[in-house]
Parts: sequence; structure tokens; C-alpha cells
Amino acid sequence: MAPTVFTPDRSALVRRLRAAGCVFAEDEADLLIAAADSARALTRLADRRVAGLPLEHLLGWAEFCGRRVVVHPGVFVPRGRTALLVDAAVAVAGPAPAVLDLCCGSGAAALVLHERAAPRWLAAADIDPVAVACARRNLDPLGVPVYQGDLFDPVPARWRGRLDLVVANAPYVPSEAVATLPGEARLHEAPVALDGGADGLAVLRRVAAGAAEWLAPGGHLAVEVSAEQAPALCAAFTAAGLDPTVVRDEEWEATAVTGRRPG
Repeated sequence: MAPTVFTPDRSALVRRLRAAGCVFAEDEADLLIAAADSARALTRLADRRVAGLPLEHLLGWAEFCGRRVVVHPGVFVPRGRTALLVDAAVAVAGPAPAVLDLCCGSGAAALVLHERAAPRWLAAADIDPVAVACARRNLDPLGVPVYQGDLFDPVPARWRGRLDLVVANAPYVPSEAVATLPGEARLHEAPVALDGGADGLAVLRRVAAGAAEWLAPGGHLAVEVSAEQAPALCAAFTAAGLDPTVVRDEEWEATAVTGRRPG
């Protein structure tokens, strides 16, 4: 007997996804169909997507800067706007830099920086053990170590004062605003990757203070933030001894701030 051929009803799936509020229902339908090997598997995926699970967690990967990045359930999903942060970081990196990706999540930024910045040394770190396990899936094949701990704490001490570039996609959502985030983020991503404290800048201030010690003279810190928060963050950079520059992309509605350690 010939095996049963899996012939999904794409139109019905698109209608169901659209009714659930999926803006890119057609694209999502194609991705879910490609990920399923049977009608039962497709139904299970569609049920979970309609229930609000992030598409990337269902697929097991997210697209970032043209690459597929492994994303585990519960891990922060890399956003398209963070491409600006990577661009800003590469622009100030210099030749063969020593690079640290803080608050690395899935390791998406480090994955791209490995290729685009040609670093002589590259590492990543995150406080969340689930994110660290995910980042290791992405970065172990490249020989990039991923450390678990609070910001700079787990980084080998020999790199203090020697880093050329620190990149941090740290949380910057004000605590009171976390409840207003879409359910995909609020319910399915780690709170530690979202909540930036009372004004959203609590973690970023700590990153700036630490970077002033860990960067080599002339080295740069690059972070992502909202446009409204950029002036206050620039003040925090200045207070930490870093010279700030704001980079903005209106198409992505993205903002990055870089800070140079004088020297």
C-alpha cells in the first residue's frame, strides 16, 4: 500500500491564523506547513500558534540578519530591529576586535558578529540558564564560549580593560509597561529579558558602568534602547565616562547608542 500523501489545506490554515490575529498569516502558514510532516503535526502546531505561542518557539528557530538562529521555548526571540544594534557595533568595532555579547539571549548578535567583525576573541554571557543553553547551541560550533552569570561577573578577569567592543541587547522595558507587552513576549519570554526596572534603564546603567572598566581605551559599548530613553541613557553613559552617540533607523523604528571609552 502506498504511503498517505500529506496535502495540507493552506487556505483554511491561513484563514484560521488570520482570525487569531496573525498579521503575516500567509507566511506563517507556509512555515508551519514546512515544519509539519503530517496532518496531525500541523494541527498541533496550528493549535499552539492560535493559542498564542510565538511562531519562533514552535519552529525552533528565528530569522535574524539573514540567518536562522536556534531559539528555545522561553528564550527571548531576536527582533528584526536589533539589526541596527549589530550594524552600529560593527561600525565601531575596528580590526580584529575582542568582543563580548552581554545579555546574549539566543546568541543571535554574537552569531552575526562572528562573521561580520572577524573578532580575535568573542564570547557571550547571560544570567538566564535557559538562554545560555540556547546560545551554546548556536555558538558552540563556532568555538565561542557562553558564560552564565550577572553581566560581566562570569567573564574571565584577564579581559578586564582589554575589550574592544561590548554589545548588550539588555532589557529596557519599564517595569510598569511589561504588562502591556504582546502576550507572545509577556507570557512566553523570560521576564529577566524584558523588565528594565522603574524607567527601563536599570540594567543598561549597570552595563555602562561595567563597560567603563572592561573596555580598552578607545573601545566601544553598543546597546539598544527606545528613542524616548536615549537622552537619559546618553547621560548615564557620560556619567560612566563614555562618550555617547545615538544611531537611529526610522524604517525599523530602532535606536542604538554607542559609547566610546576615551584614551
